[in-house]
Amino acid sequence: MKINQLKGGAFLSYISIFLTNVIGLLLTPFIIRSLGSAEYGLYTMIGAYIGYMSVLDFGLNNTIIRFVAKYNAEKDKEGEENFLAHSFIMYVCISILVTIVGLIFYYNLNTIYADTLTSSQLEKAEIMVLILVLNLAISLPGGAFAGICYGYEIFVLPKIINIIKYILRSILVVAILVYGGDSVGLVVMDTVLNLAIIIINSFIVFKIIKVRITLHKYDKNMFLNIMSFSIWLFVFALVHQLRWQFGQLIIGFYYSTTIVAVYAVGSTLGNYYGAFSSAISSVFLPKAMQVTVNNMQQKELTDLFIKISRIILFLLLFILGGFIIVGKDFVFFWVGKEYEMAYYYALAIMFGLTPVLSQGFANNILEAKNLLVFRGKLLLTVTILGVICGFFIVKKFGIMEMILTTVFFMIVERILIIPFYQKKANLDMKRYYKEISPLFISLFIALLFYLINFYFLPNKNIYVVISNIILFSISYLIFGVSIMSQYEKSLIKLALKKIPIIKSYF
Repeated sequence: MKINQLKGGAFLSYISIFLTNVIGLLLTPFIIRSLGSAEYGLYTMIGAYIGYMSVLDFGLNNTIIRFVAKYNAEKDKEGEENFLAHSFIMYVCISILVTIVGLIFYYNLNTIYADTLTSSQLEKAEIMVLILVLNLAISLPGGAFAGICYGYEIFVLPKIINIIKYILRSILVVAILVYGGDSVGLVVMDTVLNLAIIIINSFIVFKIIKVRITLHKYDKNMFLNIMSFSIWLFVFALVHQLRWQFGQLIIGFYYSTTIVAVYAVGSTLGNYYGAFSSAISSVFLPKAMQVTVNNMQQKELTDLFIKISRIILFLLLFILGGFIIVGKDFVFFWVGKEYEMAYYYALAIMFGLTPVLSQGFANNILEAKNLLVFRGKLLLTVTILGVICGFFIVKKFGIMEMILTTVFFMIVERILIIPFYQKKANLDMKRYYKEISPLFISLFIALLFYLINFYFLPNKNIYVVISNIILFSISYLIFGVSIMSQYEKSLIKLALKKIPIIKSYF
């Protein structure tokens, strides 16, 4: 049963990621055209603020998964009931904190955005903030029910419910906008759906799993244990929000919501790029746990790190190269000419994310070895410096310069973490960079072929665009295969064998 739950949960996670990205790509231009750029920018800006407040969860949801799994394995029902009681006490405090912070923001909206929002936009922003704060105050503790399910290794049912919710949300978004709804209507719809999911998950927890939440005894140390584990999960969540969501808030201080909308589109494309890699990296976390337990030697561990990084990089650089070539045309046909700068924003974000995403397995090793503290401190320090610099740069220079500042500090973090990977994660980083460098050379050569083709066929039409992407793909694959290891070639053969038409040739 557990094996089916684990495999089913993993499969449904990939289905969820696929649906989120594909439906997001399809819905975004429809939402923009229905709301208009100005209101879409307002919608994403307020959403970014609520995204910031969501980190006040302090990583408690993931902590619940870990501790419930621990108590369940030990068959300690009383300990589990007491732990959950303490967790929900913390959630009540968090909900009160969220409400206070939300109300402070609500009463200061006129002051913060007086120069950039119209009176009608401010009115809508105030309504959205109130609804979203209520949504968040209920959703944060409500999310614990899904965490309890995962702690019991019940993955399939909650994930199916989430997929149904996302599909239903997509249908409702279209219906609301077709019938003349606005951003406030979308926010109300999201709140109702979240409440419905909480009710369903609580039914699973209390009626199917038969979980009880009882405070058997008050334990101060219990709160300290919970916080000591969850604090670094909170830091990593905060860093993600600071890097990409904070931009929408500070842009809103100085520019119109139409410009916020352009940044939001570029950031969204960058997030899709990141989600693709994260889906691959998550597969390797159990392997990281396994090699940690087995105390693998540096050479073997580095070999594995290089194998996984090269696979991820091979795919990421192919997407990056394709986006360099046709991304501008894609953005034009996707959301319109006025969003042209979103292409450059997304490209800068993708460049910054590539070294981070390709080294995800090293972070998995740190997590498996419980060595997240140094990386958490480094990430938070560097990110805060980037945000402070970005705050002043966006006003004086512009949005692209703010993004490049964020990317610069991301690269600084990658450089500073190298000695830590070398000493604590036991990775040979010098050999790692030597082994991955040919992949960047392959990308450069493939783009060179594209530039030659572009020189002879400068006039753009659909046939030229298609010929460019075909030429890039063929040249990248040819040079890529030529530098592949036997292990990487065997993976491709294995994948090809699963395709019915090609299977007969093997």
